[in-house]
Amino acid sequence: MEGRRREVVVSSLQFACSDDISSNVASAERLVREAHAKGANIVLIQELFEGYYFCQAQREDYFQRAKPYKDHPTIARMQTLAKELGVVIPVSFFEEANTAHYNSIAIIDADGTDLGIYRKSHIPDGPGYQEKFYFNPGDTGFKVFQTKFAKIGVAICWDQWFPEAARAMVLQGAEVLFYPTAIGSEPQDQGLDSRDHWRRVMQGHAGANVVPLVASNRIGKETIETEHGPSQITFYGNSFIAGPTGEIVAEADDKTEAVLVAKFDLEKIKSKRQSWGVFRDRRPDLYKVLLTMDGNL
Repeated sequence: MEGRRREVVVSSLQFACSDDISSNVASAERLVREAHAKGANIVLIQELFEGYYFCQAQREDYFQRAKPYKDHPTIARMQTLAKELGVVIPVSFFEEANTAHYNSIAIIDADGTDLGIYRKSHIPDGPGYQEKFYFNPGDTGFKVFQTKFAKIGVAICWDQWFPEAARAMVLQGAEVLFYPTAIGSEPQDQGLDSRDHWRRVMQGHAGANVVPLVASNRIGKETIETEHGPSQITFYGNSFIAGPTGEIVAEADDKTEAVLVAKFDLEKIKSKRQSWGVFRDRRPDLYKVLLTMDGNL
C-alpha cells in the first residue's frame, strides 16, 4: 500500500549585496517572488542581507546598523510578502536588544505570522570575520519552528561547522535544516579557499541526520574600510540544496545570482530516517564528553 505523501518545495536565494538597505531588500523581495513562481513553499535569504558584511572591520559606527526585533521594518515587509505569496521566509537581521546585540533570524510563516527568532550561537573571530566585536553569543538555544509546510531548524553561518547544532535541531523534530551564510575569501590568505570544505560539512549534516539541507550564501566583492586600511572579501556563493543522504540536488556557481528550488517528500524521508536507525541507535549516556571543553570528564 502506497504511503501518504507530504511534499515541500524549498528554495535558496543567492545575490550580491550593495550597502543600501532599500535596494538589497528589494532584491530579496524580487527573488522571493521568483522562487514562489517556481513553486517554492519555504524561501531562504542569505545572512545579513540588508547591507555589506560589515564584520571585516571593528568599527563603532557599525553598531548603528542594529535595530530592535520589535517593529523591525525589514521583518515587517517580509511578513507582508509572506502573507501575500503564502510562503515561509526566514529573515536574517542585526538585532539590538537593550545593551546586547545579536546576529538573529526571524521565522515568518506563510500567513505572515512571526514565529519567533533564533540568535546565532557560535560567533567567529578571525581576519575578515570579526563577529565577536558586534555580536553577543546567542541565548535562544537551538530551536525548531512549526511552519505551515514543515517543521524546520534554522541556524546561521558559523553554526554550520558544528555537527552538534544540526543534531540538536533534528532531535527536536526538524524536517529540513536551513543555513543562511556570508562566507568567501580570507583577507589574510588569498590562497585559502574554504568553499568545498564549507559545502562538504553541511552535506555531512544532511546525511548524518537524514534530512534535506538548504544553504544560502552571497556573491560579489565587498570592501570595508578598517583601521588598517581597506579589507576586501570576494564571497563565493555556491549556495546549494542537499538531499537526505547529503547528495547535492541543486547548486549555484560563485558569480551568478540564483534562485534554487528542490522538492522533497517529507513522509518518505521520515520513513527513511526511522528505518536507517541513526536516531534509534544513539547512545546519549556515552556523550557526556561533549559537555566539556577539553574532553576530560
